[in-house]
Amino acid sequence: MSDIEKRIRRIEDRLDLKDLVTRYFIAADDDEYETIGDLFAENGVFTAPGFVGGANRAEVVEFVKADRASMGPTVHTPDYALFEFQDDDHASGVVGAHLELARGGTTLFGAVRYHDNYVREDGKWRFARRELLTIHVGPWDDVGTSLTEELNVRWPGFPASPSHFPKKRT
Repeated sequence: MSDIEKRIRRIEDRLDLKDLVTRYFIAADDDEYETIGDLFAENGVFTAPGFVGGANRAEVVEFVKADRASMGPTVHTPDYALFEFQDDDHASGVVGAHLELARGGTTLFGAVRYHDNYVREDGKWRFARRELLTIHVGPWDDVGTSLTEELNVRWPGFPASPSHFPKKRT
């Protein structure tokens, strides 16, 4: 493969990864669980601090389905995505997003960051690992202080906690 072909392939890979991220958010908002499953590698993992939401494709889908059962409408909006390639079939990325969701009888607003690992499996880019980290989240009524108070992660039904940021990742 020539240098120009490699460069074009890398551009195509970046666009494919951006599409993967966007498809995930749309599928989550639309409760398209089959699509969510197809976006994860067979042994793909979804995690957040304190829990693993699935250690393979089927478990991830079941976790998302169960979690979405306690939500009303949601809007996940990707803000940015930065990708780094380890080789032709492995990449990592950081994806920032804002979200609005109905949960616990209220509308929440927040910002999150995903730390992803991607793998090309069966010719398609998929999530090998997706880690969700919360910058801030809480009821709309608390948006005015959601970035200024120490305990700015306010999920309904859970004690308020500090953001995962700024935090050095290990």
